[in-house]
Amino acid sequence: MSPDLDGPDLDALVERAAALATRGRAVLGVVGSPGSGKSTLVEVLAARLAGRLGPDAVAHVPMDGFHLADVQLARLGRSGRKGAPDTFDADGYVAMLRRIRARDEDVVYAPAFERDLEQPLAGALAVPRAARLVLTEGNYLLLDAPGWREVAAELDETWFCALRPDVRLARLLARHVAFGKAPGRAAAWIQAVDGPNADLVEATAARADVVVPSAVLESLPR
Repeated sequence: MSPDLDGPDLDALVERAAALATRGRAVLGVVGSPGSGKSTLVEVLAARLAGRLGPDAVAHVPMDGFHLADVQLARLGRSGRKGAPDTFDADGYVAMLRRIRARDEDVVYAPAFERDLEQPLAGALAVPRAARLVLTEGNYLLLDAPGWREVAAELDETWFCALRPDVRLARLLARHVAFGKAPGRAAAWIQAVDGPNADLVEATAARADVVVPSAVLESLPR
């Protein structure tokens, strides 16, 4: 499906997501570069839809829960590239999405990513059988690479967050600093790690069903 470039507003996005929930169970993926507002958009959608459909009708399972733990990154020699595609358990993520789509378990438990610890946290999230719409977000949902290319097949729709680059980079820098990096080290990390990752993500935008415009993302509460 070609991307919707008309620039849907937030109300239109909520309506589109609600329509997906009429299918029995749908999985909506929200993708974008680091700092593009994926998590914020999903949180707003989840709150609006839970109020409309009921609290058990909507669930959220971020891709970030499948970060490899630091002990494994150290073992693999990838600690300096944390956040790159090969620093995640992509196969585990796909397996979880398939369990969710099957909807044959009373509950599917999923990991979360604890930002204060900068580590994944097993079994922190629950997707009950009653959930009709499952929201998942991350950088690499549309990446055409081993392990990752199976993700798109498990998503009913994928939305790409197209936040203006200057705003995205400013927010990303502020986030790194807020979670403990000195400003200089944060800027260096963005250039060396987040920047190349963002290039990979931006190249996947054309595969999305919807492009969420910067104006919508900038208007969301933070």
